[in-house]
Amino acid sequence: MGPHLFLNISLFYRTEKKKGKASEHKDQLTRLQSKDPEFYKFLQDNDQTLLNFEDSDSSEDEDEKKYHKLPSQLEEASSGDEDDDNDQKGSKKSKKEDEAIKVTDKMVNEWKAAIKKEPSQRLFREVTQAFKAAVATTKGEGAGQCRYKVADSSVFNALVLFCIKDIHPALQKMLNLKPNQDQKKLVLPSSSQKWQKIQIDIKMYISGVVQLLSCLTETTVISAVLKHANQLILYYLCLPKQCRHLIKTQTRCLSKQYSKGEFIQMYIAYVQNCKFTSPNVLPMINFMQRTLTEMYALDTQASYQHAFIYIRQLAIHLRNAMTMKKKETYQSVYNWQYIHCLYLWCRVLSTLFPSDVLQPLIYPLCQVILGTIKLVPTAKYYPLRMHCCRALTLLSSSTNTFVPVVPFLLEIVQQVDFNKKPARMSKKPINFAVILKLSKVNLMEKAYKDGLIDQLYDIMLEYFHTQHSSIGFPEIALPTIIQLKTFLKECKVANYSKPVRQLLEKVQENSSYITSRRQKVAFGVADTVAVAEWEKQVHEEGTPLSRYYGQWKKLRDKEIQMEISGKDRMEDLNLPEIKRRKIQDKKEEDKKEFKDLFESDSDSEEDDAGFKIKGESPLYLGRLQSLLLKLDGVLSFARFAGAENDEEGDEEDQASGAPQPLSSEALIKLAEGGEDVVEDLELSDDD
Repeated sequence: MGPHLFLNISLFYRTEKKKGKASEHKDQLTRLQSKDPEFYKFLQDNDQTLLNFEDSDSSEDEDEKKYHKLPSQLEEASSGDEDDDNDQKGSKKSKKEDEAIKVTDKMVNEWKAAIKKEPSQRLFREVTQAFKAAVATTKGEGAGQCRYKVADSSVFNALVLFCIKDIHPALQKMLNLKPNQDQKKLVLPSSSQKWQKIQIDIKMYISGVVQLLSCLTETTVISAVLKHANQLILYYLCLPKQCRHLIKTQTRCLSKQYSKGEFIQMYIAYVQNCKFTSPNVLPMINFMQRTLTEMYALDTQASYQHAFIYIRQLAIHLRNAMTMKKKETYQSVYNWQYIHCLYLWCRVLSTLFPSDVLQPLIYPLCQVILGTIKLVPTAKYYPLRMHCCRALTLLSSSTNTFVPVVPFLLEIVQQVDFNKKPARMSKKPINFAVILKLSKVNLMEKAYKDGLIDQLYDIMLEYFHTQHSSIGFPEIALPTIIQLKTFLKECKVANYSKPVRQLLEKVQENSSYITSRRQKVAFGVADTVAVAEWEKQVHEEGTPLSRYYGQWKKLRDKEIQMEISGKDRMEDLNLPEIKRRKIQDKKEEDKKEFKDLFESDSDSEEDDAGFKIKGESPLYLGRLQSLLLKLDGVLSFARFAGAENDEEGDEEDQASGAPQPLSSEALIKLAEGGEDVVEDLELSDDD
């Protein structure tokens, strides 16, 4: 019974399905004729096509196609799923693009009027979404997840112009930020109470500004957007990630827009600001050097042209000074602007190495610096020689170029007599970092020789550190070792021989280490590839000189920072200050002390009425008692001396009773007085 019933139900279900929607619709119209004949007559008069159709409508076939039929062969599930996913994603994107609201000029004008009248968070979010959609079109992308889409160029221009002009004042008004009158103090937008509510929208907007900057090519538009970014600089400071993106984008924009004339203006501005050097200005000059170096690194071809022109200009100044030999021509070379320009190009070539374009400029720059040292080789310009040697050391270490720097330093050791006592004592040490020449008074001071030894030690150590892993280090260091040994034999001043001996020991130790290492190799000097590989390995492993230099450099940097900041090295000791009191101050304090002890009521010379005790303090009584004991001893001694004089004196003197003069021994004893008597004081409970 059960199987037959199931079969009948399934057959009925299939026959109902086969009828299709056309037959169902025909049955409905038949019922409509019986229920509402007037409406059926209206359909016959006006719409015969609705009533005249056959049961074999094509819709039945379409309905049958909707139902899934098993294929004859099964396919891989992954490919089918991926296709379905792609179709679904494509359909979602198309739906979102269709749903995005198109921005019109009318909408931009309405936003502009509303944001000027009363800016709100909701209005700013709408403008931000529209601005994001406009920026997305610059890269050929769609609106994406934005509510809006910008399809017209005129609408794009109007929207960007509206944001550049009106967004910053609206943000200031929404966050209740007042204009900062004190320029030294920065009032960040994050200090506002409304910052957390609007932070996400601000982040979206300023990110869109950075993206817009990266896509622009026209100079005037870039300039306008950069000014707008400058207005929003405080907002970028509150968001470090967006701030970094802004700096990178600005650097790229500036590098693209800089022309030859603008690079020249930058170099001229650098030269003008290097005319004077002091401990406060020196960090700013170093910052300008690094900034210019980064700008030149963006385009090496343009950098070569500028470097060639200005290095040649420096060489022309040097040639004129060497040929004319006048004070004016010397001054055109021996000045801060010339020295800082030399150091700038050394930094540029060192930072951009290796560069096939700039490498040919290394040799002429070295020749110009060496010629500058040899122009006036006197003790007066030793500080300038130190600056040139530091520049050559930087260039040599970064470009793997051997430059003979040490001979110019050893020449100073030979010329200066360090055993001679200084004619003057100096109050302050000489800062060689901010001077180019020494006066006659400086040459006579002790600080001159002290600073000279320190500078020689620093520069020699830095130079030998650049060569510490070279396979030819023993040969490079041999002349220096000989000269330093000679200096130690002749110098009798311990303060000068001690640092030189320490430097000599470190150089000899590194020389012995390199010698022992290269004795184990099997390649020859002509095998440059093997030599370079060996030097690289030694450099990575480290040498005695490199390890010592690392420790010394940390301490030296701290000392330089203290000197630049103007702090005294003795401040950390916290020594107490000794203040001497004046004689008048002492007298006044003594008067106050004795005034508290005694008060004179009369000028009488009576024993009991001469002084009046103030108060009943045991301390005052003890002092008075000791004073009376001293007076008693003096009086007893005077009576004894007077008795002896009465026996030896005349009778007239005895009758008159006048005091007799004392001898010298008696006066001495009288001045010494009797012994002090110390008694224990008994204090009462009241005290």
